Amino acid sequence: MSAEAADREAATSSRPCTPPQTSWFEFLLEEALLEKHLQKSSPDPPPVQLIVQFLEQASKPSVNEQNQVQPPPDNKRNRILKLLALKVAAHLRWDLDVLEKSLSIPVLNMLLNELLCISKVPPGTKHVDVDLSSLPPTTAMAIILYNRWAIRTIVQSSFPVKQVKPGPPQLNVMSQMQQEKELTENILKVLKEQAADSILVLEGALKLNKDLYVHTIRTLDLLAMEPGMVNGETESSTAGLKISAEEIQCQVCYDLGAIYFQQGSTNAAVHQNAKEKFFKTKELVAKNGSSSLHFTIDEERLAGYCQACGILTSSFDDASQQATPYSQIHSCMKSGNYQDLVKIFLEDNVTLSLPVQFRQSVLRELFRRAQQGTDNLDEVCFKVCVCNTVCDILQGQTIDIRFCQLFLKPNKEKIDFLLEVCSRSINLENASEELKRKMAAFLKNLCLGLEDLQLVFMISSHELFIKLLKDDERKLLIDQMRKRSSRINLCTKPVTSFYDIPASASVNIGQLEHQLILSVDPRRIRQILIELHGMTSERQFWTVSNKWEVPNVYGNVILGIKDSLTRDLVYILMAKGLHCCAIKDFVHAKQLFAACLELVTEFSPKLRQVMLNEMLLLDIYTHEAGPGASGERPPSDLISRVRGYLEMRVPDIPLRQVIAEECVAFLLNWCENEYLTMQVPLPLVQTNPYVKLGQLLAATCKELPGPKESRRTAKDLWEVVVQICSVSNQHKRGNDGRVSLIKHRESTLGIMYRSELLSFIKKLREPLVLTTILSLFVKLHNVREDIVNDIAAEHISIWPSSIPNLQSVDFEAVAVTVKELVSYALTINANNHFWLIIQADIYFAALHYYLQAGAVCSDFFNKMVPSDVYTDQVIKRMIKCCSLLNCHTQVAILCQFLREVDYKTAFKALQEQNSHDAMDSYYEYIWDVTILEYLTYLHHKRGETDKRQIAIKAIGQTELNASNPEEVLQLAAQRRKKKFLQAMAKLYF
Repeated sequence: MSAEAADREAATSSRPCTPPQTSWFEFLLEEALLEKHLQKSSPDPPPVQLIVQFLEQASKPSVNEQNQVQPPPDNKRNRILKLLALKVAAHLRWDLDVLEKSLSIPVLNMLLNELLCISKVPPGTKHVDVDLSSLPPTTAMAIILYNRWAIRTIVQSSFPVKQVKPGPPQLNVMSQMQQEKELTENILKVLKEQAADSILVLEGALKLNKDLYVHTIRTLDLLAMEPGMVNGETESSTAGLKISAEEIQCQVCYDLGAIYFQQGSTNAAVHQNAKEKFFKTKELVAKNGSSSLHFTIDEERLAGYCQACGILTSSFDDASQQATPYSQIHSCMKSGNYQDLVKIFLEDNVTLSLPVQFRQSVLRELFRRAQQGTDNLDEVCFKVCVCNTVCDILQGQTIDIRFCQLFLKPNKEKIDFLLEVCSRSINLENASEELKRKMAAFLKNLCLGLEDLQLVFMISSHELFIKLLKDDERKLLIDQMRKRSSRINLCTKPVTSFYDIPASASVNIGQLEHQLILSVDPRRIRQILIELHGMTSERQFWTVSNKWEVPNVYGNVILGIKDSLTRDLVYILMAKGLHCCAIKDFVHAKQLFAACLELVTEFSPKLRQVMLNEMLLLDIYTHEAGPGASGERPPSDLISRVRGYLEMRVPDIPLRQVIAEECVAFLLNWCENEYLTMQVPLPLVQTNPYVKLGQLLAATCKELPGPKESRRTAKDLWEVVVQICSVSNQHKRGNDGRVSLIKHRESTLGIMYRSELLSFIKKLREPLVLTTILSLFVKLHNVREDIVNDIAAEHISIWPSSIPNLQSVDFEAVAVTVKELVSYALTINANNHFWLIIQADIYFAALHYYLQAGAVCSDFFNKMVPSDVYTDQVIKRMIKCCSLLNCHTQVAILCQFLREVDYKTAFKALQEQNSHDAMDSYYEYIWDVTILEYLTYLHHKRGETDKRQIAIKAIGQTELNASNPEEVLQLAAQRRKKKFLQAMAKLYF
């Protein structure tokens, strides 16, 4: 009897004792249908679920005559089923993305093991011990494919998975799901143990540098034949689907980068390996594309990995990252190597690989740095702008306005560089006629816009110009320039005195107005105005730009000046000076204000005092942005000038409220509380609301360290703020005759509006002052009757605990103010734990802020968190946060932090089974034996043996023995507190 007949007879004889199985006829029919389906021209792949069906049938255990379950037999039926499953995967070109989405881990593990078996990989052999270069191409590819899937599965298993809501319980379904879950966990455990070997195998695959082949339906058929009929074709280098060496490197680099990135959370050095692999993948994707017949790279995910690696590792200095212009430009901008940056732009003018938007963004960044005061950037900005302009010309774009601005004052060096860029950007031998016409038109228009014939001659005599323009065109252009030169006086005598500036010859009014808008040089501004007034006496040139804004209190005085030239000059100098102050260009603001002061001193004492006041404000801004930002006290003469301004009693002087506001904030920031409390004149307190507010704040801050009885000034400050935050109720009669109540209008009874108070507070930087005003608003927030959660704050006890008329206070505005104030305070000091606690209380259930408050005052929990930071109230709110997040094990641990352990809440939390935290991995942080004993009982009741053993192990630690001295028990508790809080911080930060 043949082996086939024996197999058929065995299958037939065992049929009554086993579940119904598919007949041989159905097998052959199924195989024929599959073959027909796979050979169809339809692009739709066969259902991946066929693989599941075939492998499930092939792996069904058999039952012998004694009803004993035995492993599935290795007969022809099962071999055909396994071959059919491999054929479906081969039709899908072994694309792991498709297979992983549709197949479970056990099924895919079985499929790839069958691939290894049919590819002649010896069973039981460690892949790391095999030399891939000596194996047949399909065998090596099978090993690579298996190890790629292994590390991809490890990475995928580390991601959180949303729990599917279970349906009605069915015993057989639940049992099957439990078996599959256990099988998956066992496979993952083995894969993780072999992860290091899989990584070594894939690193070795990167060194192969040769094309490989993966099995197709045809090669699988050849392998299924009798050994004598194969003729060694499947062992040759051309059998199967060809996978190029670069494709293999691309997918292997991406998968290795993912596993390295995952391991980098515990080993920072591994992030460097991940970065190298991802950037290598990025280069290969840029070269070959992200899709092929065999795999697809998710470019968005790859970009995210690259960005994360760039943040987590040092600067990109290695050669692999310098390969692309983007990384080179990034490196140059980061290191300040602007010469190389210009070279990169010059080279790209030939290749045109950088997008126009990217070029413009680099130029904008350079201009931003130049405005912030970075030295020697003007020349770099000009050169990059020229490169961008020539690039735009060649691509048919319009000339950027920045180029026109930078070319207002051309010189020999600028023309030389421009001609160099034009010459290097176009290859006349290979360039099209269209490109030549564009470049010729640009150079011709450039010559027509120049007034200096020497510069025109530099361009017209250049080799590029001669080759691009015909002789007739060049002669015509030069004749036009010579005729125009007789009407233009190009020489300007340098000036030495502000009042002795000669006016240059007449030029176009529009050009002069354009220069007037751009200039910040006082001498040049005066020169332009003299020229403009020499051309026409009918225009008011202070109206040229709608950006020139002067406060109304000053504008009325300035516009009253009779002489039109002086009026224009004073107005423009002040407007430009105020604008420079607003953008923090204090150097030019000082020059403009000094020139304006010199001008008005001779004819207007009133405007002279105005300029002195503005220069005082400028000096305050300059000190606060410079030495004051590093903690250096202001010079005594500046403090004296601030006091002098507040005490000034000159009549009819127009004053800006912001100057008084800044002066009071300046004194509070530098702790001049003695002056504000005792020495400021009483009439000033009565007339200036900011001085009154500053006096009350200074007096309250002075009393804070003193006895609790000295709260009079705190009460006065409270009443002032309550009045500011009150709403005025107004009645309005409607068309129907009914009277309605209108609320939520800012009260006019307070010394200032709430928005003005908020603006003033945001000028304060002194921590004690900020804490005082913040605690006042917190107390005011807590006074309302319908408050859900009180907010805790330092010094909150000094304020009154009630308000006579609660309905008059706009508590919604108070709540908004508290949020804005605490956000501003944390910009001053992000590590102030009292402010962090306030923020955590505001954004209730934001556990991040509670942990941050504890971390900043305990050296990241290496020391004990002070009891006034983690009070019982704060701990209870942390418990509430964890409960809302369904982190019930964390709730139980935090219940130990209370002065009296809350067993009721802890036990109730532990009874929850849908916990979203790490559950039993947190047991090592529990030191309360009662809670551990309850956990042991709970797991025993549920039949959870493994978790019960973890709880028993935690109880068995000697340091938790109740017979230990109190010091040992406390030390054990502190150590677990520290580790738990650090683990929580790593989770939420």
